[in-house]
Amino acid sequence: MDTSDEPVGFASLGLHDELLDALDAMGYTEPTPIQRQAIPVLLDGHDVLGQAATGTGKTAAFALPIIAKLQEGRRPGAPMALVLAPTRELAAQVADAFESYGKTSRVKTTVITGGQPFHPQLKALDRGVHVVVATPGRALDHIKRRSLDLSELEVVVLDEADEMLDMGFAEDIDAILNETPDDRQTVLFSATLPPRITSIANRHQSHPVKVKISKADSAATQALITQRVYMVHKAQKARALGRILAMEQPTSAIVFCKTRTDVDELTVAMNGRDFRAEALHGGMDQAQRDRVMGRLRNGTADLLIATDVAARGLDVD
Repeated sequence: MDTSDEPVGFASLGLHDELLDALDAMGYTEPTPIQRQAIPVLLDGHDVLGQAATGTGKTAAFALPIIAKLQEGRRPGAPMALVLAPTRELAAQVADAFESYGKTSRVKTTVITGGQPFHPQLKALDRGVHVVVATPGRALDHIKRRSLDLSELEVVVLDEADEMLDMGFAEDIDAILNETPDDRQTVLFSATLPPRITSIANRHQSHPVKVKISKADSAATQALITQRVYMVHKAQKARALGRILAMEQPTSAIVFCKTRTDVDELTVAMNGRDFRAEALHGGMDQAQRDRVMGRLRNGTADLLIATDVAARGLDVD
């Protein structure tokens, strides 16, 4: 499904008044293209195979229909929705979005990810929830422990599916989906749709409606981006980066590296050049990662050096 409809307000998408009031209070006026395409389809109960990159508004595209489906007065218990995300940070951001959109609906959300102790997660699940946002490995751990009850699940969302596959979660995803009810609604969002993504869709979705962001829809964003390439020897990269940053003088910047070792080495090098640099990668525990993101957001750090997986989906102004 690839439409070029004229912009419409959220009220025309079929969302109930309580949700519309919450969106209005948050300053949301017009839905993004992926929201215009996906929300009505999801409200109708169809499976969705969506192609949308980070930053296109896809979290609201699946979160708002899930909240809208939540029956009024439904008490927290076994979750009615499960969202799988590749990283701890993205999972936390998705959960925050559910809490914000569903504040007036009293949506109870919990996050279960690796790098965190089991006991608080067990207590949260035992108290009852409406939505669980999880990384695949930890979700599967809870399923094996029988602490994550999927018997009442109505919706499963795979967010950033291509990234989860790149991180080696394919078998975990299959195992999780095999434990969910056959009549669930399955929503898959991915920045790209290679054969391995369509293979998951073929195995676990039922006649999915395809939605995507067309080139015309993303043209406005592309016009704001200038791309440049500098060809330098590896030994000169840190020096070249320092000169580029000195010339551009960004308020803050993100530098992506291929490996954790590259991140650590470049962070040391850039701090040696008087930049306030912080490292971010999967080898750090959650407390370390939270401190790094806090420093970036409050301006204590002006340079984040990260692996692309660790930085996937981060929300920083």
